[in-house]
Amino acid sequence: MWDFSIAKTLSILGRTMPFILLRMAVYFGITFAYIIATGAGAGVGYGIGQIGSEPGSFAVWGGIAGFGIVSAIVYWIREYILYMVKAGHIAVMVELIDGEPLPEGQIAHAQETVKERFGEANILFALDQLIKGVIRAITGLLGGVAAFLPIPGLNALVGFINGIIRMSLTYVDEVILGYNIRIGSTNPWETSRHALVLYAQNGTHMIKNAVWLTAIMWLFSLFVFLIMLVPAGLLVYLVPGSATGYGFVFAILLAWSFKAAIMEPFAIAALLQVYFKRIEGQVPDPEWDRKLAGASGKFRDLTEKAKEAFGGRPVTQ
Repeated sequence: MWDFSIAKTLSILGRTMPFILLRMAVYFGITFAYIIATGAGAGVGYGIGQIGSEPGSFAVWGGIAGFGIVSAIVYWIREYILYMVKAGHIAVMVELIDGEPLPEGQIAHAQETVKERFGEANILFALDQLIKGVIRAITGLLGGVAAFLPIPGLNALVGFINGIIRMSLTYVDEVILGYNIRIGSTNPWETSRHALVLYAQNGTHMIKNAVWLTAIMWLFSLFVFLIMLVPAGLLVYLVPGSATGYGFVFAILLAWSFKAAIMEPFAIAALLQVYFKRIEGQVPDPEWDRKLAGASGKFRDLTEKAKEAFGGRPVTQ
């Protein structure tokens, strides 16, 4: 089945509770901002709509406007969330996986570690975007589920399962960031490149675990969604007219908050265990390096960034 320890993963989450609480504050805060802004927008729209003959329609458009405003704000703070919340949490996870004790004030300690490895938030965000681009190329090179299920006449099924596999690779960029932190990288562009090659040469093994984790996460998220339908219905009870249909959307947002605050770090901690154990004693395969360079412009961008960090000198192959 899978190659990670659920008990160890839960232990990591428990010992990094300050970050879990921080994630809950951030993601549930975003959800409640959506709820308040959407409800307020619907209320304002309903009030304006009283002038005409379609208050319900105005309420819906007001709710959409409120939702859109919060979405724009979340878009602009995504670098901060990656830098201060996600990367910091990964830093302490890596230390725990390696058996190192955590100091007092783990959030401040982790953020200092991230700053040492990556510098400013915009640099980490740019690196993360390049890594995501390379991951898509790795999925294509591995052939998706065709590598595991070469059965003719099942193109639709294979396409569906490949979609699940692509979705399961959501957290690979966090694993690569964890590799950078673990080895104390001073050139994250170069070490990310190495980490991606190592991931590719162990790709089928990593994908198997990622698919299992995706199934576990979405089952829990579905369970939470069904539970959250009750408070979401109560929260939108006061919203007039057709805007009460937002209850379904709010339940989805609350389930997303739970997934982002708790299930995502669970998946990342599990994948870090698998990745670190799998690559132990390995070196990047030059053949995979060439394949990625030929298939992914983002991988070539990483190589160029690594050269720039070395003052223009060639990087190791």
